[in-house]
Amino acid sequence: MSELSADGFLHVVTATVERVSASQREGVLRAADLLVAALRAGGVVQAFGSGHSEAFAMEVAGRAGGLVPTNRISLRDLVLFGGEPASVLGPMLERDPSVAHRLYALAPVQPADIFVLASNSGVNGSIVEFATLVKERGHGLIAVTSLAHSAGVDSRHPSGRKLSEIADVVLDNGAPYGDATLPLPGGGAVGAISSITAALLAEQVVVEVVRRMVEAGETPPVYLSANIPGGDEHNHELEARYKGRLRRGA
Repeated sequence: MSELSADGFLHVVTATVERVSASQREGVLRAADLLVAALRAGGVVQAFGSGHSEAFAMEVAGRAGGLVPTNRISLRDLVLFGGEPASVLGPMLERDPSVAHRLYALAPVQPADIFVLASNSGVNGSIVEFATLVKERGHGLIAVTSLAHSAGVDSRHPSGRKLSEIADVVLDNGAPYGDATLPLPGGGAVGAISSITAALLAEQVVVEVVRRMVEAGETPPVYLSANIPGGDEHNHELEARYKGRLRRGA
């Protein structure tokens, strides 16, 4: 057991990153294969995560060094694009299965698109319903979740299913039950890790996608930082290829 300190947490992070990198390597490669096929077919990567898993979607969509044909779906879309009052947003919203249908309808989705859904628990109603809907509509689906946490809790979806049971490829973020890693003397724990390992998996998949395209002699559509000279011009030119399909800044 690691000590309750910054160094102790670093030790846990280092060990978990190494474990996830090794155990999920094949899954990362399979996920990259699916994404490359979708991109070559004219698809866009649709990323969604609720709660802290929204950080994963932000890692996938619209960042420097990342793929341009990516779109982030958010619970806030209900307000920004769906006309719902801001009061609809809250911690319980992700448990509502009906939210998934509204978000899918609001998103600029096309048949060739592929979805990447992230949820540490993998059991809330919106994420399970979203995964179910995605597969019913014929899209490829990659899931990022904690298998340890998911195994320790019941599904909140009426079907009793969990995210990991629906996806084509499941990437385990290696987070423990409860996410936090350093136990406290009086109970509970600190040092959540799922955001760190989910970001690692996101970037590993992107790098593998780009590697495949480069090796095939293709020019991968990759963002430059908007905060370097020429970045805006480069990015706008690439985004124009996917006009109306990418949402940025929301």
